[in-house]
Order: sequence, then structure tokens, then C-alpha cells
Amino acid sequence: MAEKPAVRPDGSVGEALRAVARDTLAEARAVLSDQKRPDAAAVHDFRKAMKRWRALLRLLAPFLGEDGERLRAQARDFARNLSGARDAQSALEAVEDVTEDDASLSPRTILSIRARLDAIRITAEAGRLTQGVRAQMIVALDAADEAVGAWPIGEVTFSDLADELGRTYKRARDDAPRDDWRRAEPDVLHELRGRVVAHRYQMELIEPLWPKFGKLWVAEAQRLRDRLGAYQDLSVLLGYTAPHGPLAPWRSRLTPMILARRTTHAKAAQRIAGRLFAERPRAFRKRIEALWASGKR
Repeated sequence: MAEKPAVRPDGSVGEALRAVARDTLAEARAVLSDQKRPDAAAVHDFRKAMKRWRALLRLLAPFLGEDGERLRAQARDFARNLSGARDAQSALEAVEDVTEDDASLSPRTILSIRARLDAIRITAEAGRLTQGVRAQMIVALDAADEAVGAWPIGEVTFSDLADELGRTYKRARDDAPRDDWRRAEPDVLHELRGRVVAHRYQMELIEPLWPKFGKLWVAEAQRLRDRLGAYQDLSVLLGYTAPHGPLAPWRSRLTPMILARRTTHAKAAQRIAGRLFAERPRAFRKRIEALWASGKR
């Protein structure tokens, strides 16, 4: 299997980033073109590709100007158009989470809950990921690929890249709650998750500078993303239990289970973040610049 495009000391930084952009768009296009892929998987995989794409666009924002902003807005709109289907799938995954080690709900009750969420998911997918929508998105991806060819990034240096990587790291570090995460507002952890997602994909770009360290860092960032993602999934599930909501009949039984499980994920996420963001931003930037310098030698 060919290596994924990334920044390497023996090549041009700007052209490596251009290759990453095209690889990301090709990944998204392949998802939409695969008619055999189940809609739930297609929604998940496409949204994942868009997160990678938006992380790259955020990194390159100082060099792309209005074109970068336009592409980021477009990617955000694509993801939002599929959010209804994704929310129901997230809630289904949260049901698995809360019931894995808790026998408070009978198998029959769990089946009833899953059936209601599955019906919501199927309806959302049918209305959002139509053939027309797929075709429209593919055309937009092709246009974005053409735009990538004209990006003025040929002269971008690793120092420029390190500046932007450091900014994303600092944003995530600064957004992390200072006190006990178990008492944090869900919106705060949701916003932090977005920062962590961007950081995770951006760090993947420089993994070849020190593969062992890079893989470990990306894996740790992914673990933090997963914990925060599971917390968000539980929040989505809680939303479905609101009065007159599809899961309102089970609100009294689901709510304490959801809150307890969210507490577990918040505590675990705080431990991971403590390790991941232990360095000050300046030290983090110096570390990756040192890796680049070592690779050049």
C-alpha cells in the first residue's frame, strides 16, 4: 500500500501539502461514488474526510485567503447537511455505550429504543444522501481539486507550518477546562473536541519526521477525540429524551445512565489531555522544529 502524502524533509513543504489536499478530496469523492457502501457508513466516512479537509484548510488559512474561507464554509455546510443522519447514528452508539456494562434496561426495552433511533436515522439518510446530493457534492469536490492546483503555497516553509501547528495546539490547550472536567458544560467539551480533531489531523502531516513519536502522538490525540466524541454522543442521546422527544418514555431510566457514563468519559479525557498538552506551546513548536532540522541533516 502506498504511503499517504505527508510532509517530509526531502521534499517541498508546499507541494506535500498540496498532495495531502488532493488525497483528502479523493478520499471524500471515493466515499460518495461507492454505491455499495451503506448510507450510515457513507455519512460517517464522508464527514470524517471533511474533518480532515477542514483541518488542512484551517492550517493553510493564512496562505489561502478568501478561497480558503470559501472552501471551509462549503465543507462545513456539507457536514451539516448530513448531521441529522449522523445524530441518530451517534445516539445509537451511545445506547451501546450506556448498556454495555449496565443491565438496568431489559433487552426488550433496548430493542425498542434502538428501533426508534434507527427509524430516525433511515428517514434522515433517505432525505439527505440522495443520488442528486451525491452528484452535487462530487462536482464541488472536483472544483475544489482544481482550486488546489492554483494555491499559492509553493514557497511555504516548515517554519511557516510549525507556526500554524503551534497555533492549533495552543487553541486546543487553552480551550481545555482548567478544573474538573466532570463539571464542565457539554458545549465546552464539544468545542474542545473540534480543536482536538484539527490538531489530530494536522499532526498526521508531520508523522514521518519521527514515525514512532508521530504515531504515538496521533494515537493519543485520537484517544482524546474518541472520549470527547463518546461524551458528545451521550449528549445527543440525552437530547432525544427531552419531553415529547422520541425517547421521552424512557427519560427517567436513561438520564442517570447517560450522566454517569458522561462522567466516566470526561474523567478519562482529562487524564489524556493532561499528557497531550503538558508542554507549553513554545516548547511544542521547538520540538517539531528540532525534528525537522534533524531530518534535514
